[in-house]
Amino acid sequence: MSTTVGTPDLVRESALGGRLVLWEESARDGAQGKTLMSADFRVRLAREQGLVFGGDGPRHVVFAAGFPAVCAEEFAATRRVALEAAGSVSPAAVCRATLDDVRQACDAVRGAPNARVMIVVPASDEMADAMVHRPAIEALTDAVALVRAVRDGDSGVIPDVCFADAPRADLDVMAEAANTLSAAGAGVIVVADTTGDLLTERCGALFQGLLERVGEDVVLASHLHNDLGLGLANTLAAVRAGVRVVSSSWLGVAERSGMVATEQILFLLAQRTAELLGEADLWHTAPDLTRIPAIARSVSAETGLPLTVTTPIVGTGVGTISTGTPFVRPETFQPYDPAILGIEPAVVLTHLASARVLRAVGELAGLVLDRAETAAALAWVKAEAFRRNEAVIPVESLVGFVDAFRATAPVAAT
Repeated sequence: MSTTVGTPDLVRESALGGRLVLWEESARDGAQGKTLMSADFRVRLAREQGLVFGGDGPRHVVFAAGFPAVCAEEFAATRRVALEAAGSVSPAAVCRATLDDVRQACDAVRGAPNARVMIVVPASDEMADAMVHRPAIEALTDAVALVRAVRDGDSGVIPDVCFADAPRADLDVMAEAANTLSAAGAGVIVVADTTGDLLTERCGALFQGLLERVGEDVVLASHLHNDLGLGLANTLAAVRAGVRVVSSSWLGVAERSGMVATEQILFLLAQRTAELLGEADLWHTAPDLTRIPAIARSVSAETGLPLTVTTPIVGTGVGTISTGTPFVRPETFQPYDPAILGIEPAVVLTHLASARVLRAVGELAGLVLDRAETAAALAWVKAEAFRRNEAVIPVESLVGFVDAFRATAPVAAT
């Protein structure tokens, strides 16, 4: 039985009750994706992500604010999130498995409600040799003392443990360690595909195998990288196996090729719950999906990661139409109504435009085109796109063409 006396653990309560918790990694693991979020932005992002779940942000979001041992500035940024986003999320600091690092991480979030530290421990012998130069079983055993040190430190901070390189570790060894660590007071055991090497079937088997071997009071979390483009599929496999705490990152930013994107896993689990999980009730407060695009845009602006036309859920192509039949019957040509995300449909003028699309774009600029003007403008749009080698023709350019066409058109006889 986990020793949680005196410190309510909203994340454990949510997960054990079948609710979903996002472990947000864009500020922490995102730094390994060669990005840097300022302290101001981390606070703002934590608050905004918490608001997706109304007053239940701390029950649905663990916000990994930073890795305090990196430098004084990283410690300060982590501390600011803990204090200034209080009540919006469950703030977390991440650390190595040394007593000094653990104490420093606790100091970074101390005093914040629902504060956590995640202690990273190698679970495979190969990773243990690289990280701590001794067998994994020794590293996992020593982590018990670190968890107890946090619990006995009277800081009010909840310790979690991350099993690094879990796919190459022994299932029975990990399960025994998870049971022992949970009994010592660990809140969540994060199972990490550190190298992003898992194929989806094996990922499901990993989590299923662990869940069959651990006690009912052990809460597992997934942390799945996207090196093979399978971060989303693998996270869904973990959730289907029964995991209810999932690591993710806005725009998928994380080490190397990143990890499962927050906007994708959140949208899918909110919109396709029945198809994915049957009658599961994942939310204390259902997520407000209309907040997703604005958060994604802010992360893009802060990190320099572009939102492209093909970025799922939050890309610039969502809700845009440029061809005739989709313009007339958009519901036939898209998997969901963009209004779910608060996105208004937009008609875009490209070389694929039909006359109907062109007239609709013209009307947005106050143009009412007759048949001859429509034909001339349509021919011009297609030629102009190829001349520029750019698909989208701005509406201002269309207005300029129509004005010039009208100025040179012969005046009809009266």
